[in-house]
Amino acid sequence: MEFEVVKEIGNGLGRAGVIHTPHGDIKTPAFMVVGTTGAVRFISPLDLSELSAQAMLSNGYHLRRESFEIAKAGGLAAWSGWDGPTLTDSGGFQVMSLGSGLGKVVSMERERGVANTVHKERLAHVSDRGVDFTDPFDGRPEFIGPEESMQIQCRIGADIHMAFDELTSLADDYDYNVEALERTEKWAERSLREHLKLRDSLGYRQSLYGVLQGGRWEDLRRKTAKTLGKMKIDDCEFDGFGLGGAFLKEDLGEILRWCNEELPFNKPKHLLGLSHPDDIFIGAEMGADTFDCVAPTREARHGKIYARDGEYNLRKFAESALPLDPSGCDCATCQSGITRGELRALWKSGDVELKQKFYNLASVHNVRFIVRLTEEIRQSMIDGRFYEFRDEFLKKYYS
Repeated sequence: MEFEVVKEIGNGLGRAGVIHTPHGDIKTPAFMVVGTTGAVRFISPLDLSELSAQAMLSNGYHLRRESFEIAKAGGLAAWSGWDGPTLTDSGGFQVMSLGSGLGKVVSMERERGVANTVHKERLAHVSDRGVDFTDPFDGRPEFIGPEESMQIQCRIGADIHMAFDELTSLADDYDYNVEALERTEKWAERSLREHLKLRDSLGYRQSLYGVLQGGRWEDLRRKTAKTLGKMKIDDCEFDGFGLGGAFLKEDLGEILRWCNEELPFNKPKHLLGLSHPDDIFIGAEMGADTFDCVAPTREARHGKIYARDGEYNLRKFAESALPLDPSGCDCATCQSGITRGELRALWKSGDVELKQKFYNLASVHNVRFIVRLTEEIRQSMIDGRFYEFRDEFLKKYYS
């Protein structure tokens, strides 16, 4: 993998670039669609190509048992039918969340001082060795540490994969974040060592990103950025970096600035798990090159539709003849001429096939909206008008 900077926006961090991967180029900033188990829900690989998606992110935790089958098929691209660039997350977030019940441990929208949700029986236990956990669906005991995560992700064979890390929550205090960050840095070194051990045994090369944690504390964020940015074993170092963590929305820009002022400028950075327009603008300004999130498809399935003048819920638009986005949209759904009322009727239909059609149409629209937004951000950077475009877009979207 190679990364080239095409145009900087002038603040020393934000830039338009290109990530060259074995399965094609990613023109950045770019949104990676989430295909957790190797497929984007209700969107086919052909749909992805037609809406100009550049890359797909899948999850090592969710694909751990299929990883041997994927390896036999020749890797994620061949197995999934998506032949573009791919990335796998380590699944650290998913494993950690089992420690406090299923799903997200603490919402990023919650205020400071909240307590972790407590499951009546903890399903995961973190130690320096790794994470022992119980599969919530079949009750089988399992273990994933840095070495196991690298082995799983190497079998999956995405172009880019992530080091194993410990995600802390908003409820974790400074002292615990110090402890967890020390563990994450040790796991990063073990991930890098295992990656080096495996990289020549697969018939293809993968790139490895180190993942930064450190909560909302500047000293921890800058320290780990320096540590991971310089980490090297023999001739092997991280090819890029994942910017992770649970933090409040108002802290996002500062946290990214702390990290990216310390990380090597000439390597790509991926902002994990965010996709709302204001988050993408902040991320792009502060040096994030790629983004991912399940929100565009998940919110589409619940009737939330994106438009230039703001998101809305279809339940309010029965019999409406309005287009999905009055400002215009080039996605296949909008080009079909479907109205808000017609799409809502599919959503509320009791017919299984019509409901499936709704999921596809709504998901295609929302994903294309975010993909197009990153395309326009990139072009605004190249044209030297990033800040002007940001202000125009956000004023209309959030007014």
